[in-house]
Parts: sequence; C-alpha cells; structure tokens
Amino acid sequence: MPIDRNEVTKAQQAWGDGIIAIGEAFAEGKDYVQVARDHIERHYAYDLGAVLFKPTLASEKQFRTTAEEAESYFVGQNGVCPEDGGFALRAWTQVRFQNAGMILHGDVAMCMGNYYFTDARGEEIKVEYTLCYVKSADDKLKIAVQHSSLPYSPPDD
Repeated sequence: MPIDRNEVTKAQQAWGDGIIAIGEAFAEGKDYVQVARDHIERHYAYDLGAVLFKPTLASEKQFRTTAEEAESYFVGQNGVCPEDGGFALRAWTQVRFQNAGMILHGDVAMCMGNYYFTDARGEEIKVEYTLCYVKSADDKLKIAVQHSSLPYSPPDD
C-alpha cells in the first residue's frame, strides 16, 4: 500500500517523541541506551538495508551508516564516534516538524523542511532536514536517508 502524508506526519511525531523519551530515561536514571536502541530499531531502516544518516552535530564522522554509529550520536556511550556527546540526552521537551514539501512515490516518501527542538528552558533550536522513508514489510515507515544541518549563518562583516 502506498505511503500517504498522514503516515509521514505520524512517523515524524513518533520520531520526535522518541528523542524526548531518550532524554527522559537519561534524566530519570533509566536504561536510556536501550531506549535509544529501541528508537533506532523502530525508526531507522538499518534492518532493511543501507541507511544514510548525516546528523546535525557530526563533523569528524559525518555519516552514520550503522545502527551503532546512530546510537553513538544519540547517546554518546559506545565509543564508536568519540566526538559524540549524546544529542538525545539533552532535556528536549518538544520536537515539531514543519515540512516545506513532500514527495510520495509508492512505498517511498521524501520530505524536507525544518524541525524545532525545544529544551527545558524553553529555548528552541531550528534544524534543517531531508528525510527519505521506506515502508517495511509490516507497513511501518522507517528512515533510509536523514540529513540534518543547522541553518546557514552568514559571517559577520
């Protein structure tokens, strides 16, 4: 069955809720590493084939092609990518997506836009994204491509 807009919107919301859940588990002394692993398994297509993941705050190991590298980015505990501090460990209270556009093609969906991460102080950070979802055999959307970056900031003259 082809992917529809509603499925993409739900997948985005679930991904954002998962990022918040990782940080909550960390703050509460729970097994946040397992929460992150579950998040990656649920939302990324590493089990289906190649995944191209370019996290926002990665510069030394820019591209995360394995689930272990994604885990490193989100929780920074496994030593796979030493630059990682654990993006999802920050006390995020809200993640919202603003799609600039979406292309739906059968069991593939591509979207681009901004997502906004709000922390416990109410500070909001805008991040640009490109996502490509594929549909698994059990009709779940999973991320096969994710590129996130901070918006361009022109140099001061």
